[in-house]
Amino acid sequence: MAEARSDFQQYLKEQAQHVEEMLRHIIPEEWDFPAKLREAVHYSLEAGGKRIRPVMVLAAAESIADDQGAVDAAYPVAAAIELIHTYSLVHDDLPAMDDDDYRRGKPTNHKVYGEAVAILAGDAMLTHAFYCVSLAAKQKRVSAETALAIVEELSILAGAAGMVGGQAADVLGEQGITSLTELNYIHLHKTSDLIVFSLKAGGRIAGAQPYQLEALAGFGQRIGLAFQIQDDILDLIGDEQKLGKKTNSDVNQNKVTYPYLIGLEESKAEVARLTNEAKALLLSANLANPKRLLELADYLVKRDR
Repeated sequence: MAEARSDFQQYLKEQAQHVEEMLRHIIPEEWDFPAKLREAVHYSLEAGGKRIRPVMVLAAAESIADDQGAVDAAYPVAAAIELIHTYSLVHDDLPAMDDDDYRRGKPTNHKVYGEAVAILAGDAMLTHAFYCVSLAAKQKRVSAETALAIVEELSILAGAAGMVGGQAADVLGEQGITSLTELNYIHLHKTSDLIVFSLKAGGRIAGAQPYQLEALAGFGQRIGLAFQIQDDILDLIGDEQKLGKKTNSDVNQNKVTYPYLIGLEESKAEVARLTNEAKALLLSANLANPKRLLELADYLVKRDR
């Protein structure tokens, strides 16, 4: 078991390194725009992190085709989802949102560059994500039809009907959420939707059948919810050094969380239940190689950061 964990951690490290290498050069050097904006974008984009969402794109492609060519084709879209995720964190940290001072162990973007530049850096990352998807088609990595489907899904799942809607519900409902249904809505949209996108995008690139895309979406929805509940748990009992940010921030901001509503032990049980359901869905989809996605599900449940 320890050997399997070590193998997966090596896989995760290697894939994250590939993604990070791409991110370092993701904005063409010849593009002319203010140097401070470029610096602010790269400050957050290269701040580290688990790179879970881009790895999900790659692992989903591998699960369908079990072929390095499919994984290679997925890299621009893997970069795109990390751009979207990072922009959301930069905006989430702003004083008008969560007002956080640290992210990934470093001062948040607005603490270094000011609020205006941080907002614009987030805007730049958001729009550049769509450029990356178009690049996948331009470089003949995916068909134009596949790229169009990915852009459409990204627009929905990262936008008002997806992540942004979840963030808005979080902001509008703070201190007023009383039901698990309302909290589920926030978690499913704020967190799960980008994970669902990542998995389906990787699946589309590798030629997944409709029923396989449906299974990947169901897997992602459950894993995303479990991931966010685990975040709620870690905010209470996590190690600040490992997390790279202050704990008890949810408590200090009077946020309603899973542990607040159903208790710590029940929250841990819910993470395990959702993970088992997700893995069962995946195993029912006749995938060529689901190994890495199954390992990823276990990794997310047991993570401490």
